[in-house]
Amino acid sequence: MLWAVHMVHTGAERGWRPEITGLLRATDGPLRSAAVGAGLGLVLQSSTAAGMLAAAFASRGMFALATGLAIVLGANFGSALVVLILSLDLSLLPPVLLVTGGLLFFKGKSRRVKQSGRALVGLGLIFVSLQLLSEATAPLGDSAVLPAVVQYLGKEPLTALLAGAAIAWLFHSSVATILLLVVLSQHGVLPFEAAAPLLLGANIGTAIGPFVLTRNSSIEARRLMAGNLMTRVLGAVLALAVLLVGDSALAAGFSPVQQLVGLHLIFNVALLLVGLPLTGVMARLMQRLIRAPATSDPAAAIGVPPSCLDEAAVGDPGMALASTTRELLRMAEIVGRMFEPVMEIYKAGDEEKIRQARLMEAAIDQAQSDIKLYLARVSFEGDSNSARRGQDLAAIAVNLEYVGDAITKTLLRLAEVRREQRLAFSPTGWRELAELHSQVVENMQLARNVLVTRDLVQARKLVVEKTRMREAVAASQRQHLQRLKDGTEASLATSNLHLETLRAMKTINSLMASIGYLVLEEAGEVLDHRLKPAR
Repeated sequence: MLWAVHMVHTGAERGWRPEITGLLRATDGPLRSAAVGAGLGLVLQSSTAAGMLAAAFASRGMFALATGLAIVLGANFGSALVVLILSLDLSLLPPVLLVTGGLLFFKGKSRRVKQSGRALVGLGLIFVSLQLLSEATAPLGDSAVLPAVVQYLGKEPLTALLAGAAIAWLFHSSVATILLLVVLSQHGVLPFEAAAPLLLGANIGTAIGPFVLTRNSSIEARRLMAGNLMTRVLGAVLALAVLLVGDSALAAGFSPVQQLVGLHLIFNVALLLVGLPLTGVMARLMQRLIRAPATSDPAAAIGVPPSCLDEAAVGDPGMALASTTRELLRMAEIVGRMFEPVMEIYKAGDEEKIRQARLMEAAIDQAQSDIKLYLARVSFEGDSNSARRGQDLAAIAVNLEYVGDAITKTLLRLAEVRREQRLAFSPTGWRELAELHSQVVENMQLARNVLVTRDLVQARKLVVEKTRMREAVAASQRQHLQRLKDGTEASLATSNLHLETLRAMKTINSLMASIGYLVLEEAGEVLDHRLKPAR
């Protein structure tokens, strides 16, 4: 069962990761964020995986802490729906899933089709594993030891709660843990009095894993996972108190499977309904409890890594160029961290995120200056190829500095104007900007890959993406002008903001694409100019 759940998760993530990340970037408001989380919980069949994805986005500042908590609450509800679906009697479905998934995986031409097949095979194997568990646990009803253990857990609900949390943490899957409890209850091995606190503990255990895994991550990720864990602990303790008062009345008239699956679903629905309006309160509490460590270096406090320039390599041109490339990759990563939360800053006008971006921009300026002085001290005499490579790396450093300037001096300034004047983009205009932002983020990742691999295919793709971006910006400009003609009030108020944002995004994308041009030029894959011969 654990392997099958893992197959579904990896198949969905590998095959549909761009769509999944696109959904996370499109979160807007608690209800939509919770809906996105529920969808991720259903698709990935793992609230842990959905939580880790949310933590990764939160650490890059792509949404606020309250938004991340809403996503995780929705993911927990989505995984509860998975348990409900898997507990149904669908005996004819597993063979269809296994055959269809196998054909897609072995005969599929694209990665997406193959990974979708993997997910279907995993889903089929979950049903098979449930049948195997059912057959294997049936004899446990005649065990001489188990009744005593079960009787003890029934009388010690707090111990059962902790045991359920430990099991789910070890399994790293609440779905597998709860389905195991369902199978044991189905055979009468585990009465509701013992199964209910174990189930509530499993809901805590599924939040312990992400909390532990993010202990060395950014402060935003730690706050998110700590808030999720605290929410589930408080909810589980409160639900256990309710059960101790009237568990027999609540469970009467239902089969063991219905009792446990219903309790799991009701718990997560209640947690979603109660917790969603309180995500802001929980976010502020986590910000008070988990503070950034004090340091004399403000840039280091927000996670800016130290310089990669190796002074000992100055005398060796090859090693010096490798060191410079590592430093450029660090610059590109910092630039990516600056740009990724831009739409969240536009939406919320978060002064802290603006302050962090400006600290990172100062680090970018310093890195560009350091690279320039570092390369000036390297002797390339007699090695024209290395000398040209050094010039190319210096040019990339200058372009990355310009990207930092475009973010802080244009995009962040526009975000402050929007906040101060309380302007709101039209829904269509906002969607256009969000899609363009997502496209630039993907191109930034591609540019970082090209910087490291110098792969000609990826470099050509990066240059082609520049053309696509230019066309997308032109299309957005046309649509914006049409909205102005139609008299759309929001577009009239935000016209300058919209057009300047488009220009800045186009500029940033072009500067990142220059990395692809330099790689292609070195390989002789770029024409000297685009002008027709003079007549």
